[in-house]
Amino acid sequence: MDRTGCVVVGGGPAGMMLGLLLARAGVDVTVLEKHADFLRDFRGDTVHASTIRLIDELGLGEGFRRLPQSRLNNVTFPVPGGPPVTMGNFDLLPPPYNYVAMMPQWDFLNFLADAAGQEPRFSLLMSHTATALVRDGGRVAGVRYRAADGTESELRADLVVATDGRHSVLRSAAGLASKEFPVPFDTWWFRLPRLLSEQGQVAGIMPVFGRGEALLALFRNDYFQMAYLAPKGTDARIRAEGLEGFRRRIAALRPDLADRVEAIATLEDLHFLDVRLDRLRKWYIDGLLCIGDAAHAMSPAGGVGINLAIQDAVAAANILAPALLRGQVPPAELAKVVRRRRMPTIVVQTVQRVMHRVLFGPILAGTRSGAPAPLLFVARRLPAFGQIGPRFLAFGPRPEHAPGFARRTPQP
Repeated sequence: MDRTGCVVVGGGPAGMMLGLLLARAGVDVTVLEKHADFLRDFRGDTVHASTIRLIDELGLGEGFRRLPQSRLNNVTFPVPGGPPVTMGNFDLLPPPYNYVAMMPQWDFLNFLADAAGQEPRFSLLMSHTATALVRDGGRVAGVRYRAADGTESELRADLVVATDGRHSVLRSAAGLASKEFPVPFDTWWFRLPRLLSEQGQVAGIMPVFGRGEALLALFRNDYFQMAYLAPKGTDARIRAEGLEGFRRRIAALRPDLADRVEAIATLEDLHFLDVRLDRLRKWYIDGLLCIGDAAHAMSPAGGVGINLAIQDAVAAANILAPALLRGQVPPAELAKVVRRRRMPTIVVQTVQRVMHRVLFGPILAGTRSGAPAPLLFVARRLPAFGQIGPRFLAFGPRPEHAPGFARRTPQP
């Protein structure tokens, strides 16, 4: 039986950031990641200003900026019969935090893993799947896990933190119930190639809306990462239309990309995401804390999920490091984390629910083909409106700063 100070289950953005911060505090921390690597496509790929600022505070900014990425500077909505309207201009924010970095999540996670690997108290175990909670006298005292070779073992810890996503095994094992909110759409992710003449910096992003559907393109170095949105529950019908039917849908929405829809070779190239929006009623029990998507599954609207999860990790590290160094984490300390992070979660999810109701819902119901007229009017007539959305997306309602124990001078 092995032992560590804190075991973090899930090597996503929240888990890797928490592991890095706790290790810098001097806590023995072990991250369990069930996959053999981070190379999984079609995950959240937006790194917002709050996270970029945090990385700078950790002394990792120069290395981060060397990662393959493009900059999202504005969000623009099409207007039938007229010029597009810019809903949010990140350029209006004070530099250097006046953009959203678009990068493959595997690059970001490898970057965090490399930084955490420099800390002697940090350990990352890939191909290790948490299967159950270990309890001792009514308290969570660790996890059971299965290694790549199929052997099962226990890892005891003063605290278990679940960062294993919206389908968290640990939150289910703890019996933590969630409150779910309706979502009007699901998403199908796929790739289309970019021509050499199209490659370069990204100046902005503009969704395309049809009757009952929408399409979004995220820029990569040599391909577009496409997101097709349709009403929830239509996956079987879309697949029943077949490959050619789906290609026709994309070509109709984006005629400029019609010359490359053959790159969707089979329906297996479509990665379906059952979009969920929920929040745990209670985020912890004695010995276990849930953060990130394990505590609150987010809609893709606004692309804020990664950054909200990372902010959870920063707050958890800042509050819990002293208790972990003492080797005892009472439930009252876990409650402090939840009190700090519940409000930002509620605010962001409320904004997403409003976006679902006034924007995505009518479009996907086929009653509107673009943004609401009042919203377009405000965006055109009130320039200050262009700063509100970007500031909210860039930093969120309660951005966290790096704890003093985790700050470092910049490293090349």
